[in-house]
Amino acid sequence: MKIALAQINLHVGNINENTTKIVFCIKKAQQYNADLLILPELTVCGYPPHDMLDYGDFVSRCQEAVERIARICTDIAVIIGSPSLNPNDAGKRLFNSAYFLYGGKIESVQHKTLLPDYDVFDEYRYFEPNTTFNVVEYKGKRIALTICEDLWNDHNFGNRQAGTKLYTTRPMDMLIEQNPDFIVNISASPFSFSGIGEKKDVFTNISKKYGIPLFMVNQVGANTDLIFEGGSLVVNQKGELFDRVSWFEEDFQVYELDEVLKTPAHVSDYTQTGIMEMVFRALVLGIRDFFNKSGFSHALVGLSGGLDSAVTAVLAAEALGHENVHALFLPSRHTAPISEEDARKLAGNINIPYSQINIEPAAELFGKSLKPLFEDLPEDTTEENIQARIRGTILMAISNKFGFLMLSTSNKSETAVGYSTLYGDMNGALSVLGDMYKTQIYELAEYINRNEKIIPERIINRPPSAELKDNQKDTDTLPDYEILDKILFRYIEQHKHINEIEEEGFDRDLVERVVRMVNQSEYKRYQAPPVLRISRKAFGFGRRMPLVAKF
Repeated sequence: MKIALAQINLHVGNINENTTKIVFCIKKAQQYNADLLILPELTVCGYPPHDMLDYGDFVSRCQEAVERIARICTDIAVIIGSPSLNPNDAGKRLFNSAYFLYGGKIESVQHKTLLPDYDVFDEYRYFEPNTTFNVVEYKGKRIALTICEDLWNDHNFGNRQAGTKLYTTRPMDMLIEQNPDFIVNISASPFSFSGIGEKKDVFTNISKKYGIPLFMVNQVGANTDLIFEGGSLVVNQKGELFDRVSWFEEDFQVYELDEVLKTPAHVSDYTQTGIMEMVFRALVLGIRDFFNKSGFSHALVGLSGGLDSAVTAVLAAEALGHENVHALFLPSRHTAPISEEDARKLAGNINIPYSQINIEPAAELFGKSLKPLFEDLPEDTTEENIQARIRGTILMAISNKFGFLMLSTSNKSETAVGYSTLYGDMNGALSVLGDMYKTQIYELAEYINRNEKIIPERIINRPPSAELKDNQKDTDTLPDYEILDKILFRYIEQHKHINEIEEEGFDRDLVERVVRMVNQSEYKRYQAPPVLRISRKAFGFGRRMPLVAKF
């Protein structure tokens, strides 16, 4: 049996465009004389559709598309994903389904059993879990058809105690009783730089446990904050990785089932790609798809002469083309001359349009206007924040006037502890580095400069500063980032208590201060732009904390 995998970039809600891609893949598979074509989870509508699923017309259009696609599947079988209506009187209105199309019709439908509702997932909000298990019989082979999470039940999620499982049902235990010849898994599994190896282990362990090969097709592309790396794979019956499809780009591959069964595995590792290369490619894809799928082409970046804005500009230029990224430098009397030199040099290195506006006259005007109310009160963070908000206002004015989308340059460390200004440097349509701690951004900068000095060395080596007052450094009010990021990681990602973090050798007073800053800044993050997610716990939809609470 010849099996084709189509790893495609889907646009949520764009049923017509997605259908066109599906049809193209079917015709391509027919040209290769493939017997079976496999596409990702929720292929027709894209993942995740969220509350679009509440609209009856949306689901109807998905169903019509499935039926239209089925009519051309006369000499080839095709597996696609789409929501389907639950015919029962009880339970949720919809299923998350895998359609098996053949003979010009819908031959069979398998529903998703395990519905994730942790982190960024909220499938149980919409879908009813499956309770019926049947293999698909096709051309003398029996196929165990599963959907994404259905194979993740043996995984220890997050901070669950070792040996405990998130689900009580194991779909493959039901399906294996019907003697399937191979497993198909259609997925929409988002990227996490720390989860790539683990994701591979899930599938290799499944094949090894049940002694049959596995074909997994994952979505590629980005939809708002979620980035899908692709990386579809084929595993032989011994649990060895037989082949890996491309990372972060669409791909189409065809495999002969007998070769998978008989040929020794020739892929020894899940990737030969470094972590920072994967992060770079993920963020570039995230920016590109956010713009393309939103109908925008030009980005605006406020360059400061610092590291975060430099890295953001490099990523944007790679994603959109250098001519489509516009840099604006906004100095004040507190801005060091070398900041302007470095910002201009960075812009020249990546060949992006560069402009400059001095904000000092506006800052002085604000000072005069507020003097009757502020009287003789000493200057503090209020005046610093005014500068940030002037910059934010100017950037948004240019964004409005020219139709550019402004990119936020704040990092995860700053956002975590509130070291950012609402309606100032938090402005933007998309937060590019909001899921990267400061120490990780230094690593990313090193990757960017691996072959040539794109980011000037002085930008990387200078002590970080917001330059909102003379001789200011981040460490005036924050711990060194090497220490801060380790505390933040334990509190945010690992959900550790202050006592647990202290037991790992951190000063208790410092830990309490950092945790207090994180908790007190929740209201800021609630108003922040969407963050491109590259870790397991990004700010935004995947971390929902009450704004008014005490813990």
